[in-house]
Amino acid sequence: MLTGTVKFYNEAKGFGFIIDDESQSDVFVHATGLLDKVAQNDKVTYDVKEGKNGPNAINVKKA
Repeated sequence: MLTGTVKFYNEAKGFGFIIDDESQSDVFVHATGLLDKVAQNDKVTYDVKEGKNGPNAINVKKA
């Protein structure tokens, strides 16, 4: 599992971004990839699955 911090998450639209702790790159996250509710600045663990438009965070849960 990877670790990161929620940079932005719009609950109404169901998507946001996580900043990966190691690479400092943004990873897209969709509501379907969440195991826990998340908010900006939450520390999370996640896996990555390649999507149509790049990497997507899945199995996202609070650390």
